[in-house]
Amino acid sequence: MSCKLQIRNIPPHILWNVCELTLLCAPTVNTDTDTAVVNVRYAAKDQARLAMEKLNGSMMENYALKVSYIPDETAASEGPSASGRRGFNTRGPPRSSSPGLGARPKVQSDIPLRMLVPTQFVGAIIGKEGATIRNITKQTHSKIDIHRKENAGAAEKPITIHSTPEGCSNACRTIMEIMQKEALDTKFTEEIPLKVLAHNNFVGRLIGKEGRNLKKIEQDTGTKITISPLQDLTLYNPERTITVKGSIEACSRAEEEVMKKIRESYESDMAAMNLQSNLIPGLNLNALGLFPSGAPGMGPSMSNVPPPGAHGGCSSFGVSTQGHPESETVHLFIPALAVGAIIGKQGQHIKQLSHFAGASIKIAPAEGMDAKQRMVIIVGPPEAQFKAQCRIFGKLKEENFFGPKEEVKLEAHIKVPSFAAGRVIGKGGKTVNELQNLTCAEVVVPRDQTPDENDQVIVKISGHFFACQLAQRKIQEILAQVRRQQQTKPPAGAPAPLPRRK
Repeated sequence: MSCKLQIRNIPPHILWNVCELTLLCAPTVNTDTDTAVVNVRYAAKDQARLAMEKLNGSMMENYALKVSYIPDETAASEGPSASGRRGFNTRGPPRSSSPGLGARPKVQSDIPLRMLVPTQFVGAIIGKEGATIRNITKQTHSKIDIHRKENAGAAEKPITIHSTPEGCSNACRTIMEIMQKEALDTKFTEEIPLKVLAHNNFVGRLIGKEGRNLKKIEQDTGTKITISPLQDLTLYNPERTITVKGSIEACSRAEEEVMKKIRESYESDMAAMNLQSNLIPGLNLNALGLFPSGAPGMGPSMSNVPPPGAHGGCSSFGVSTQGHPESETVHLFIPALAVGAIIGKQGQHIKQLSHFAGASIKIAPAEGMDAKQRMVIIVGPPEAQFKAQCRIFGKLKEENFFGPKEEVKLEAHIKVPSFAAGRVIGKGGKTVNELQNLTCAEVVVPRDQTPDENDQVIVKISGHFFACQLAQRKIQEILAQVRRQQQTKPPAGAPAPLPRRK
């Protein structure tokens, strides 16, 4: 028995809301039947067995799910014969869901290098009986997966390289040299650019404000770099293609700089996620399904996800059930033109989003005919806020309401008791400045506000998703402290407690 399952025949229109299965990962489309397929790895064989029993043959919107075990040692192995290519392991994740569906490689880098190579050069890269690829893996201390069976008939095949940043770069350079030699031998005259695949989560930061980061890499390395348009993205393929043209030496230097930026973005997101985990007690971000995996840009790590059906429907997402976190209200402002996309046909999207997040989500009426923004009112505990807001940010990017070179940045308003506003600002603005430095969000408590009927004032938070979330959580922490102090203070006019008799 294995820890890995393959679940087939998933209805194709079930998008990110796969929480009925608690699979929470981007599936691969089965092009023969238009249904979706997901490979899942569990932490223990018992979990896999339970999931198998619960899911196999169960109906999902008139589709009977089919579940089978994937042998741990031979999962998705490729090539003509295992014996002919001993030591060459082509087991690897599909391009569509980014690396990580198989066992984690025992190497230092968390972000693998993903390349696209012309199909006609795959044979030369592998070599006779896998000798060439074995030699590359040995020299560069890397694990290389060539996904030959993917995208049958496609002109290009993805390669995933797991190693240290230096090992990835060395393997990449060697592969480029092999392709160049093969092109000469076969009189292939077209230019062979380097094509690197990167998850869309990181591309905005790679490009930089007004394209500055990308321009600098081009100038420093003497290359020409283009990035595939957002329109090419699908639910099943969240990766963008970064095409680098230049000499092998120049392309190799550009790859180092591009991947350095991507790894920095990944580490930044991981740090933010770890902070989120600490700020929302019990929140298991690995099980949320908000990113291509437990970590942005990586494939689904299912070790923390409970077996499908274990909770009788939707998963608890690893959140502690002890104590009930207090409900919060956040007003998130979105472009007025995006309201239809958030609501969906006959309100389906907003209903699914509400169910998925466990939050009440409503869109306030427009304030005037030519209002550029609309207010989304989200009511729910911290975990629900995190999930609902993440999906709204993601939806705006998917629907191209922000340009290909822009990160999605929105403004959120939260109300705080007027007597607590000073605590958010701090003496001489110290607290609010620290808050902005920590979270990278813009935090403003507008002066001269008239408190509302509940004696509350607005705090405005602007920034990308993680920045907004961190700022919200830190402000809620400050408010919780103020509430605790209020509870311990004697009410105004109450007699001072009498000293105890000795």
